[in-house]
Amino acid sequence: MTILVSRCLLGEPCRYDGQSRPLAELEALRQAGHTLVPVCPEVLGGLPVPRAPAELQPDGRVRCADGQDVTGAYRLGAERALELARKAGCQAALLKENSPSCGFGRIYSGDFSKTLISGSGVAARLLAEHGIPIYGESRLDCLL
Repeated sequence: MTILVSRCLLGEPCRYDGQSRPLAELEALRQAGHTLVPVCPEVLGGLPVPRAPAELQPDGRVRCADGQDVTGAYRLGAERALELARKAGCQAALLKENSPSCGFGRIYSGDFSKTLISGSGVAARLLAEHGIPIYGESRLDCLL
């Protein structure tokens, strides 16, 4: 299977804070014969590393703590991630949980209080709307 994978989970320091969140267990996916396609929708949308933390707002906009609206970059990154997934023939996506771009099922509330709520990030939602099953890193076992 070909799987779209958040670059930060593959060890690339592309998160908003310039860090990564590598998952050693991803090697098991490779050993099982899966092809991993790296993606960072935020970087694909033109955002720098590092960058100000952002959260998806209840109105659907994505804003940084200082109020800067970065919705356009998030939408562009989501569209480019979908295009990459289609070109590579991805049958699933393993994305960083809680992210305003990649989170699926739970994201931060939008008030920068570190409160998680039900919802999905911009890229995760677009990928799911186009039939690509989404898994967070805590559900990696579902892909093995």
